[in-house]
Amino acid sequence: MTVVWLYSLVSVILVSLISLVGVLAFSLKEENLKKILLYLVSFSAGGLFGHAFIHMIPEAVGENGFGLQVSLYILIGIITSFIVEKFLQWRHCHIPTSEEHPHSFAYMNLFGDAVHNFIDGLIIGGSYLASIPLGMATTLAVVFHEIPQEIGDFGVLIYGGFNKSRAIFFNFSTALTAIFGALVALSLGFLIQDFIPFLIPFAAGNFIYIAGSDLIPELRKEEPGFLKSALQLAAFVLGVLMLFSLVFLE
Repeated sequence: MTVVWLYSLVSVILVSLISLVGVLAFSLKEENLKKILLYLVSFSAGGLFGHAFIHMIPEAVGENGFGLQVSLYILIGIITSFIVEKFLQWRHCHIPTSEEHPHSFAYMNLFGDAVHNFIDGLIIGGSYLASIPLGMATTLAVVFHEIPQEIGDFGVLIYGGFNKSRAIFFNFSTALTAIFGALVALSLGFLIQDFIPFLIPFAAGNFIYIAGSDLIPELRKEEPGFLKSALQLAAFVLGVLMLFSLVFLE
């Protein structure tokens, strides 16, 4: 059990450190950054869908089959993500803020981001309780979508009036809630037998919502073009294949 705690804490610390990547956005021109992010978003969407359907749902149904309970838990995950997005006014956006692409108020974004990172921590900790390979795959999927997200969040704070130092500090602070989420998951997982069978399909629903509701629509905002669409498709498929390759670790 010590190994599970070690892997989980190292993973959420790694995910938290990704919040610092936003500062790199200022070394690139906005137009170049936007082009890169679109392909990162495509890759992230493929990774999240791949993880949900290749790892998490099969893990959830492995014991008892695909019954009504698993379906309800997936739907609860989707509904929870919807609630976080709508009622906390938090958007899982991946494009830097500009006059053409405005964001909601910076402090509200920080609060919503903290809640989301806490849920990420719950998901990572719970996945490691199920199995080490599943935990690794979950961590990788989270890392995929955290990189473009954190760049976008950093832009939100700058646009909201934060200087670079404050933006880095507050963005990193909200990312640390992932560690608290993992600690809660690890503590509850050993105490409540039914926690893991709920958390895995719940996490799958969370990832499906993020990929389908937040990432794919970002790609549809771009002007259509065969080459761009083909490259986005290639990045999407690569994300799926990356997660599929982790099957061989199990």
